[in-house]
Amino acid sequence: MTDRAAEDVLLELLNTTPVVDGLVSDALGTSAEGVAWVRRHGGTGSREEVAYLVAARGALQDVVRGRCDPACLNEFLRGVSSVPGIKDGTLEWRLQVPDAHRLTVELVLTWAQVEKTRPGRLKPCGNPECRRFLLDRSKPNSARWCSMAECGNRMKARRHYRRVKDSQP
Repeated sequence: MTDRAAEDVLLELLNTTPVVDGLVSDALGTSAEGVAWVRRHGGTGSREEVAYLVAARGALQDVVRGRCDPACLNEFLRGVSSVPGIKDGTLEWRLQVPDAHRLTVELVLTWAQVEKTRPGRLKPCGNPECRRFLLDRSKPNSARWCSMAECGNRMKARRHYRRVKDSQP
């Protein structure tokens, strides 16, 4: 998986708990939904794998929101190792991890890579009523909303309404 594809899967995972019609929904909430999501992203779809991924998702969301220290992600990296090998004349590193933890570990490592190479670019949406996240790939790192069409428009409309209301006698 390319770095960009891995980042997209990480962002998709973080965004599996959006607010829909005023209520928090969970795209991994039922067994069937969780299994389907995990399989669609290369996992086995076992119950253990889904449960591990859901736990990591919560921790990742808390870390990105600044509610939790990144050290809380260590629990998802216990027992994981990387083994070097030569393939097609090139050194490559192969992850040693149980199948039921592979997808979760890969996503935690993707988070770490994003933080290392582009700190502050993975962030929660600026709309306090939204639970989504964004990966700001803009040059000035100025993106604030998960979607300009939805949250950005709402927030701008609210600010405009407040300005107009406050300026009236």
